[in-house]
Amino acid sequence: MDILTANDRPGTFPDSWYANAQVLPDMRPPARGALRYDVCVVGAGYTGLSTALHLAQKGYSVAVLEAHRAGWGASGRNGGHVGTGQRLSQDALERLVGASRAHTLWDMGLEAVALVRRLVERHDIDCDLGDGIIHACHKPSLTRQALAHADLLGNGYGYDLIEYLDRERLFEHVGSPAYHGGTLDRGGAHLQPLAYALGLARAAEAAGVHLYESSRVRTIGEGDPVELVTDHARVSARFAVVALNGYHGDLIPALSRRVMPINNFVAATEPLAPSVAEGLIRYGHAVADSRFVVNYFRLSRDRRLVFGGGESYGYRFPADIGAKVRLAMTATFPQLKGTRIEYAWGGTLAITMNRLASFQALRPNVLSASGYSGHGVPTATFAGTVLADAIDGQAGRFDLLSSLRIPAFPGGVTWRHPLLVLAMTWYALRDRL
Repeated sequence: MDILTANDRPGTFPDSWYANAQVLPDMRPPARGALRYDVCVVGAGYTGLSTALHLAQKGYSVAVLEAHRAGWGASGRNGGHVGTGQRLSQDALERLVGASRAHTLWDMGLEAVALVRRLVERHDIDCDLGDGIIHACHKPSLTRQALAHADLLGNGYGYDLIEYLDRERLFEHVGSPAYHGGTLDRGGAHLQPLAYALGLARAAEAAGVHLYESSRVRTIGEGDPVELVTDHARVSARFAVVALNGYHGDLIPALSRRVMPINNFVAATEPLAPSVAEGLIRYGHAVADSRFVVNYFRLSRDRRLVFGGGESYGYRFPADIGAKVRLAMTATFPQLKGTRIEYAWGGTLAITMNRLASFQALRPNVLSASGYSGHGVPTATFAGTVLADAIDGQAGRFDLLSSLRIPAFPGGVTWRHPLLVLAMTWYALRDRL
């Protein structure tokens, strides 16, 4: 089954609240004929668009080849959280890579959030950018970890924008009986993800990038220059960037050994009365909880609850996505029982074994970044600057990030996916029990 067409019509955005909340651009024409560029980027999500924008600003000629539409994949379907740090907590990072590298990665995470804010402001992207992310503990025992996390960042990293919330204070922020405490990170942010992606696409084109839609790459050659072949074009480039995250399929087998696609689901309720919306999230922050299969949610500008919850590990989405998300939503907010869900959609992201993003030099002139593990809005945007700098001869950050050990998924080609499903199902079951 083809991951690019298993759940979607070619060239069409999913029927999400994000797509229906704005005027979508006209379809851009596909690439045709023999074309030549300095750099060819495969994929028009955050990674590809950020890479293309920053390369164009450095004076490179850049093409972006997108199989569907710019922002069509996970970049236009996610929860819109712009979290600080990395996908792993800082104490886990220190154990994995040592204190020095953990501090460097923390600084990169802050730079990533600052970059998102800067791009939104500089390019006048109307994407409902808001402040603050709450991390809520679904078990009493986890509150000790939350307090220790806040202390580590405050005392060990000099980060004064995070605070611990006990159960009473958390309930003041989030009107759910499901949580026992947590943290509020005022340095984090949240936004409307498709609007942000479309804004990046406009900024890239304004900088001179040639963005081709309905231009699926079938093969990437091994020569120098590298040749990328679509159904209607052959593109020759000095460098190629593979920016496909969960939608890489079998284009380059080396990616699938360390980067695995999984599906996640989001729903948007009908607009809520002001008193109801305020009772859910009082101060307008985004929220993510501590479950292995994370529940994440925020309010839209028209007071809808946009709630993400539930995963699947095959190609196909469930027949009734709204019903799947409703189970987690009403368990979190029993007061929403009976509230109508107006939009529900799914998307495919990518994870790695240790949840660190995978930066790879697939060939000397072919670079890749993917596997953001649910932390993609800031990390993928930042990856674009890392990839652009590496192509421009400033490879220090790329070399550091690509040197981080990303284990291959166990089981080889035959058992890799079944073993992932077994492991993810076990951890999800632990949440429920």
